[in-house]
Amino acid sequence: MFKQFVSICLIMVVCLTGCPKSDKPPSVKTENTWKIDVRTRVLNCMKVESPPALESIEPWDGDYGPGLRLTTTHYEILTTLLDPLMLYRIPPFVESAYYSYNSQLPEPIETGTRFIVYIFADRQQWEQFTKAFAGPQAKLFCKIKAGAYYHNGACVIYNIGRKRTFSALGHEGWHQFNSRLFKYRLPSWLDEGVAMLFEISRQNNGTFLFEPAKNSDRLMALMRTLTDRERIPLRQLVAMNPGEVLATNESDALLTFYSQSYALVRFLREADHSRYMKDYRRLLADGMQGNWPLDESDRTIAEDRNQPRTVGWNRIVGSQLFRHYICEDFEQIEKEYLAFCVKIVKE
Repeated sequence: MFKQFVSICLIMVVCLTGCPKSDKPPSVKTENTWKIDVRTRVLNCMKVESPPALESIEPWDGDYGPGLRLTTTHYEILTTLLDPLMLYRIPPFVESAYYSYNSQLPEPIETGTRFIVYIFADRQQWEQFTKAFAGPQAKLFCKIKAGAYYHNGACVIYNIGRKRTFSALGHEGWHQFNSRLFKYRLPSWLDEGVAMLFEISRQNNGTFLFEPAKNSDRLMALMRTLTDRERIPLRQLVAMNPGEVLATNESDALLTFYSQSYALVRFLREADHSRYMKDYRRLLADGMQGNWPLDESDRTIAEDRNQPRTVGWNRIVGSQLFRHYICEDFEQIEKEYLAFCVKIVKE
């Protein structure tokens, strides 16, 4: 069914391109008319075939070109991307991600309103939207070379190829999920480490399965960290903010932070027959419910997303939470963590 749907839609899109009747470049009006025709045919295909998890689909006319509005149980996706292969997969992907985010917790939670996701066909549309949407932070977001961001309640992505687009959607979707549903914001190592669990996935009977153990990019970075780069001690890792690393303009150091955070979350979930899984879930659940043992000042920063997650806050809270929920003996657990890192890069 899926292959038949994609074949039909692709044939329609290819036929619509036709052969140019003139050597003159198309006007903006002509180009938009062509895109509207493509959108109409893709929309009709989607309605007939009804991809898994899709509840409704309708035209979306923003300032960035003709698009579609896809609605699922938990998401509203606004997109100018008209690739039928990707559009068919987006609804089941976001719903699968939602349930996988919930699987990090002892008990699932439910959102009262749909999450908003913007997916643009190209970087030009993405930058145009970002400059209008992100205000003073737009300049920083536009420095992203290829990827996405979460801001002001929405995930904002542009097409960087099927694999990388879905990887970015899975990653940023976790930031969106916990930012809305958790009372406290997470320290950086935990927030980024969990997000990387959702970067690799495969399709399976109308849903998607996430496979963090197959994240070759993070594993390769981890291997280089263990062999060539300066490793970040665990005590320092749980107290870091990636902004500290970005300020140094050292790309290797940033890759080290992310690869080690990825490995640390996997360690807490998998090491020694998941010995730390219960503590890991309790750490997340207490952050969701607002039960972390913080003083009044740190609680205020943890609750208020409008206040910056400062370097100082990460240093205090990141270390404090790790000692309280996971282990006070950094020296002992670091040995276990490093042994786990060596193990997973060899698998």
